[in-house]
Amino acid sequence: MDLESTLEATQTNINWEIESFFKSAPPLRNSADISEKLENFIKRNEMASGNGGARRRVVCVTSGGTTVPLEQRCVRYIDNFSSGHRGATSTEYFVKAGYAVIFLHRRGTFQPFCRSLPDDPLLECFESIDGTNIKVHKLYSEAVERAIAEHHSAVKKGFLLKLPFTTIFEYLQMLRMIALSTSNLGPNAMFYLAAAVSDFYVPWQSMAEHKIQSASGPLNMQLAQVPKMLPVLRQQWAPKAFLISFKLETDSKILLKKAVAALEKYKMDMVVANELLTRKEEVVVVTSSENITVRRDKNAGVDDVEDPLIQLLVERHSTHINTNSSSVL
Repeated sequence: MDLESTLEATQTNINWEIESFFKSAPPLRNSADISEKLENFIKRNEMASGNGGARRRVVCVTSGGTTVPLEQRCVRYIDNFSSGHRGATSTEYFVKAGYAVIFLHRRGTFQPFCRSLPDDPLLECFESIDGTNIKVHKLYSEAVERAIAEHHSAVKKGFLLKLPFTTIFEYLQMLRMIALSTSNLGPNAMFYLAAAVSDFYVPWQSMAEHKIQSASGPLNMQLAQVPKMLPVLRQQWAPKAFLISFKLETDSKILLKKAVAALEKYKMDMVVANELLTRKEEVVVVTSSENITVRRDKNAGVDDVEDPLIQLLVERHSTHINTNSSSVL
């Protein structure tokens, strides 16, 4: 078999695995509502202008980790380590840069514009007066007012659409919906794939319907590998979009090698490489021509590494749009 035939066979197998995953996944309960929200959001931003008079750019920011249910009526699940801090922080900087953001986030993780609030804002941000009247605590009044104002402004102006997920099934179905909905934006669309996506899952049809009983003894479970969606995202769902994926490792010695491999294998425009212990201080942006180290520098007034990171991505996205200007509708 020649190389072309081998590649074609490999792609056919990938497509089959992906279609099998979606066919066996439980359908989204609110699929029609999500579709309507996406259609209205994208239509509104197609008519708007930003970025110096050009068509407004739309970025899908994925954030948080996906869960893997062990039962159809789920009690137990396998979780992913991700607080959603990167995605939430990046969303704020994308909004400031004039992007419309589809924030595909894990329920219960960090939210944009809320980082200055305490971990338990409902209880900590308010105080009781005489046991009856409730008001914002004076220690948090400025932060609460700013968070509310920035959030409502972003939503009202059409800069922010928040779509929550929990399971791997929900995440991948919604990612596909978003990609297909933004495909007509061509190079003006960006995907910033910061979510921690499960590598393995329990197929729905082989999953126990009810809670697994501990009295049954040791649990033996076969996990299937989640199909890689990046190739189909690049080739079929959003072929003209600007794609950024992330690579997180705990071993710095293999980090860049893995990031380069992901860049080449999945045809990403950029891969953001971050080491677990230093991920909030610096990242390395890997491209086909260079590796760019991006750091947080508080002495220079840079509080978040996402600030210079998003600035870099906006610049490179501009180059991507200009290079593909003939594709802009």
